[in-house]
Amino acid sequence: MESTRQAERQRTAAERRRRELLEAADRVVLRDGPGASMNAIAAEAGITKPILYRHFGDKGGLYRALAKRHTDALLSALRAALDAPAERRERVEATLDTYLAAIEARPQVYRFLMHPSDDAVPSPEQGFDVGRHSAPLLRRLGEELATVIAERVDLGPDSQEMARIWGHGIVGMMHAAGDWWLGERPCSREQLVRSLADLLWGRLAAVSDRPGGPGF
Repeated sequence: MESTRQAERQRTAAERRRRELLEAADRVVLRDGPGASMNAIAAEAGITKPILYRHFGDKGGLYRALAKRHTDALLSALRAALDAPAERRERVEATLDTYLAAIEARPQVYRFLMHPSDDAVPSPEQGFDVGRHSAPLLRRLGEELATVIAERVDLGPDSQEMARIWGHGIVGMMHAAGDWWLGERPCSREQLVRSLADLLWGRLAAVSDRPGGPGF
């Protein structure tokens, strides 16, 4: 029994330490964006780089942990927007706005997750190999949104396949349009939300909610 309690205490301490290290990494990412390095994160956390590697394995492991942390938070916010007591069009716009507001509020975090470092001379101590990891992040968002769509609307006999097409298509649209908008700011966020909702609205306006589902 005592060994079980000790193992539980060790697990809890390890989880707390891992959370603290991710918070330190977040602070560096907010400051340095895609140029965040393992050296800078270790210094921010007050530890040596080998200890950081011990917790996450390598830069890729730390990147994946940060990506999961932020993707989980974003998915929770998107689901809250979809569950808001409002008309379908309003919920579509609220969902699009939630995504755009998230990348606008923390652009350095977004650039870290989606863009490689702009350093002219790559170095093992500079930046993260973001290109290898951003595609899986987008695929996860697409699959999660596909699940939400499949739960909520009746897309006919091929509903599951259609939900995946819609989920990945909508994520691709949000990502591409949001990336362009964040870099150039050619219009207000509200205008972009309305325009993207117009683009989506055709069939989405016509489909019925899935019987017994939470509605869309």
